[in-house]
Amino acid sequence: MKAIRRFTVRPVLPEPLRPLSGLARNLRWSWHPETRELFEAVDPGGWAAAGRDPVRLLGAVSATRLAELAGDRRFLERLAAVAAGLEEYLGGDRWYQQQSGGAELPAAVAYFSPEFGVTAALPQYSGGLGILAGDHLKAASDLGVPLIGVGLLYRHGYFRQSLSRDGWQQEHYPVLDPNELPLSLLREADGTPSRVALTLPGGRSLRACVWQARVGRVPLLLLDSDIEDNGPTEREVTDRLYGGGSEHRLLQEMLLGIGGVRAVRTYCRLSGHPEPEVFHTNEGHAGFQGLERIRELKDTGLGFDTALEAVRGGTVFTTHTPVPAGIDRFDRELVARHFGDDGVLPGVPTDQVLRLGRETFPGGEPNLFNMAAMGLRLAQRANGVSTLHGAVSRQMFAGLWPGFDPQDVPITSVTNGVHAPTWVAPEIAALGDSGVGEVPDADLWDVRRALREQLVYEVRDRLRASWHQRGAADAELGWIDGVLDPDILTIGFARRVPSYKRLTLMLRDRERLTQLLLHPERPIQIVVAGKAHPADDGGKRLVQELVKFADDPRVRHRIVFLPDYGMAMAQKLYPGCDVWLNNPLRPLEACGTSGMKAALNGCLNLSVLDGWWDEWFEPDFGWAIPTADGSSSDEDRRDTLEANALYALIEDRVAPRFYDRTADPAALPGRWIEMVRRTMTTLGPKVLADRMVREYVERLYAPAAHAHRALDTERARELADWKSQVRAAWPGVAVDHVEAVSASTAGGSAELGSTLALQVRVTLGQLRPDDVEVQAVAGRVGADDTIADAQIFPLKPSGGPDQAGRWVYEGPLALDRTGPFGYTVRVLPTHPMLAAADLGLVALPTEATGEGGGVLMR
Repeated sequence: MKAIRRFTVRPVLPEPLRPLSGLARNLRWSWHPETRELFEAVDPGGWAAAGRDPVRLLGAVSATRLAELAGDRRFLERLAAVAAGLEEYLGGDRWYQQQSGGAELPAAVAYFSPEFGVTAALPQYSGGLGILAGDHLKAASDLGVPLIGVGLLYRHGYFRQSLSRDGWQQEHYPVLDPNELPLSLLREADGTPSRVALTLPGGRSLRACVWQARVGRVPLLLLDSDIEDNGPTEREVTDRLYGGGSEHRLLQEMLLGIGGVRAVRTYCRLSGHPEPEVFHTNEGHAGFQGLERIRELKDTGLGFDTALEAVRGGTVFTTHTPVPAGIDRFDRELVARHFGDDGVLPGVPTDQVLRLGRETFPGGEPNLFNMAAMGLRLAQRANGVSTLHGAVSRQMFAGLWPGFDPQDVPITSVTNGVHAPTWVAPEIAALGDSGVGEVPDADLWDVRRALREQLVYEVRDRLRASWHQRGAADAELGWIDGVLDPDILTIGFARRVPSYKRLTLMLRDRERLTQLLLHPERPIQIVVAGKAHPADDGGKRLVQELVKFADDPRVRHRIVFLPDYGMAMAQKLYPGCDVWLNNPLRPLEACGTSGMKAALNGCLNLSVLDGWWDEWFEPDFGWAIPTADGSSSDEDRRDTLEANALYALIEDRVAPRFYDRTADPAALPGRWIEMVRRTMTTLGPKVLADRMVREYVERLYAPAAHAHRALDTERARELADWKSQVRAAWPGVAVDHVEAVSASTAGGSAELGSTLALQVRVTLGQLRPDDVEVQAVAGRVGADDTIADAQIFPLKPSGGPDQAGRWVYEGPLALDRTGPFGYTVRVLPTHPMLAAADLGLVALPTEATGEGGGVLMR
């Protein structure tokens, strides 16, 4: 018999134990060992049964045990110390508060993301984007950055994964009760739940309550549409992460962006938290937040263009995808219907909204609305998530800045990082306390073996549970007790399963892989995990292919697939592996932070040079898998070549180094241990989320806050008017003639160290010299005269315009490189509040402009 209604009965804690409630409700416990140890002491058996979730634990512990603890002096002393530690953490000055020039920093930053992976106890994430967002919040809290996180509360979260008997992925969507999660409702002063509301076509409304999670010092606001005020369709808007059809996804993203801004305003009003000066959009899903802020300004009397400039100044946009297929795109008519006169943003012209999402670049679809294009147009600052991904993003989005080379596209990069307290095993953290560089080889090797052994037992438990779900009986699972060996080289591979990550590349030559697994002297063992998107049958086939290979009795003790990859599994997997494998199609891995988490635990990386590994690879940290980039048109051949390179690396270099005992089985693999040590001491500090968040603060948040303050109503209006004038006048701008003079230039060659004196005549039409910058662009040239490694040389106006209205610009061009060398000139709009390429306008010489720009350096 089923209950007709479900609710949660909360325990009443004895007065001495009341601080436990506050500790359980602040997610700092998820990365603070002393707090976790305190909760484990409440009920060691119940702690494991509750999935190491303090809220669930306190809901299940017996009244007898609570009374016993209330009289336990030692426990109460521990409780008081931990509670005092949290209080000091929440209220004390940290890195952010100690910065000189703190007045230049934003009073607050609103950080929008469709998913947040803070802890397994709050399952609101699917993969790397959410884990990155969770790490961003936790690092911001540790640094004291005044962030407000904004997301959605999905009542089913992302799906739970299991396998059928034949290895096919199956999805399950357990219902999450917010009252059983570490959340509290945002309430008005009179105690009623706060609401945000969006107007929908046809007189409908989409309403949401706001749940609040405390991530250390950072509030995380999660909007929930499953409330009685909504109709059945609207209640389901926040049902599943990345679920539903196109309109369903559009409504989710409207609620996240537009409703999210309204939730932030409500939270700041009720809590007294400073209003955000900077809005950071983590991928395009939350891009509509910029439109809501434009509506707010329009309601004060500003025109659309003026409001747009004011909003852009304080907006940061981070793109995480290196492929167009990863971008959300909606039918323009669908967007127009929801943003029309009776839609969600009354007073904001629909045609202006649609213009922001237009695909104006070559190959763009005129009938689609592109969320990334809108995100870039609404943000004055944008970034990719690794140096390579920044370059890929500039290439991918170059069409939004026509006339500019990709290197000039105003998208920078901040390489992702990971939150060490979340991902570093306690045993590794203990080594760090004494300095990894000083730890004897034997101790470091013993810790690594102990972690590998923990993983072996974890894998066996999870594998047995998986086989039970697949319908197996205990009588046929005795072999699981022999799965994996704590003394064998262990390779990990775990991630989402889109095709470009190539889950099954390791199966390219199954016989060769089998030989590596069963090698008589240098065997390997592999632990694999990953989820395919529920709608991705191709990804599910890859999972099934891997599972069927791992089911083979010949190798099933050496390779396993673990279903339901998530944070709890990952926290055992990274420390327990010796090598972390990553073999995406380069350059389709934007960053790939799983290898960072592994590295922090002394696990060596074996990866294609993509994402962060392309940036920080050194032979001391692992191995680079050679790629067959020139074979990209023949994917089958490319996969074969790269798989063979992977097998060869493992066989010839990785395994021999791990098993190198200099002919003495009792000896230690000294070179391997030294690589582990170098990874932890030299690479480790680079991959930290603390470093990443500091970069965001210094390079993006602080400049955005400055721009936000500078672009008051009057200046924003001036900037909007200036842009309009420049766009209208730009067809009249031209480079008329270029001359270069050098005493040491003769016959098309010049001496290193000499200088060219450039003189350029330009027509500015209705513009003035203050409106433009004239530049020489110079560098080495290839056979097609393309300039590489370009340097910029600003030219200055010489006197006033001639009788024809042309201006002369002059300046020196230093010849500081040998070999084929070339230059060109260009005219750009310039304004103190803009990047050079901001308007996407540039005037270049034509073939008839003047003399050529190539010289040969000697």
